[in-house]
Amino acid sequence: MTLSSDSKESLPVVKCVARARIPTTTGPDIFLHLYANDRDNKEHLAIVFGEDIRSRTLFQRRKGETQQDRMVRGAYVGKLFPGRTMADSDENLGLSLKFDETTGALQVDPKTTWHDQKTLVRVHSECYTGETAWSARCDCGEQFDHAGKLMGVEREGDIIGGAGRGVIVYLRQEGRGIGLGEKLKAYNLQDLGADTVQANLILKHPADGRDFSLGRAILLDLGISKVRLLTNNPDKVSQAEYPPHLHCVERVPMVPLSWTSENEGIHSSEIEGYLRTKVERMGHLLQRPLKLHSHATKPSSSATMTTHTLV
Repeated sequence: MTLSSDSKESLPVVKCVARARIPTTTGPDIFLHLYANDRDNKEHLAIVFGEDIRSRTLFQRRKGETQQDRMVRGAYVGKLFPGRTMADSDENLGLSLKFDETTGALQVDPKTTWHDQKTLVRVHSECYTGETAWSARCDCGEQFDHAGKLMGVEREGDIIGGAGRGVIVYLRQEGRGIGLGEKLKAYNLQDLGADTVQANLILKHPADGRDFSLGRAILLDLGISKVRLLTNNPDKVSQAEYPPHLHCVERVPMVPLSWTSENEGIHSSEIEGYLRTKVERMGHLLQRPLKLHSHATKPSSSATMTTHTLV
């Protein structure tokens, strides 16, 4: 599998449009960031654990703006409260932001801004079926939920969590880039015997048409330079590199919950086939031995639906 991306010399231009605190049903507050960019007209997101992880484009001081303008778009330090008048300082918490007087750029201050530390990150592509429609065809919803849980805890088993800090970059590229309508057609092809890769190819789409350059640009805008990446996908690890500014310092595996607990995770024939395809055709680094095909082949543009003998 090859993930599409532009030259490492040219990243998309991203701009954080708004940020807001979201109290969650699981405990920690998160800060939802909405991004615009110069590559598409989709609203990509960053789900940020930690008030001090700051978007450089959002917090940039802008000509003619008021402190009220800054608070409304989310460019404030600390916590909002009724009657607050200053965005750049929180008198209740004793916090103040610093800016370059010439450019208006946010200056990094360890007291207020997360910087140059290893950060737990998940780069996640939108999956309406898995996240919203309770689909047992894929593990996308499970991975999304588990990533958020890991960012809120100090440790889970052998995995060191984020202890309240982390970033889920949420990219709007449904169906590995083919869109929801084509994805539903691919599901019908899967019911006719194709696997997830073959179905995309039969519909004249690449096996994986996602572009993770937007994810790199968003992480850099958030001041993230050292990534602990939650993934089983080795291609995502390489996509998280943008030297000298961004490095993946650790791959944190995402083991399916059904492999570690009888009472958790997704238990279905579809998910077993999906995970098997990830290992055989997409090179995912899943550790548990699966019942693999005896003649796994690399996908080609002329792929047709075939039945493989299982061993």
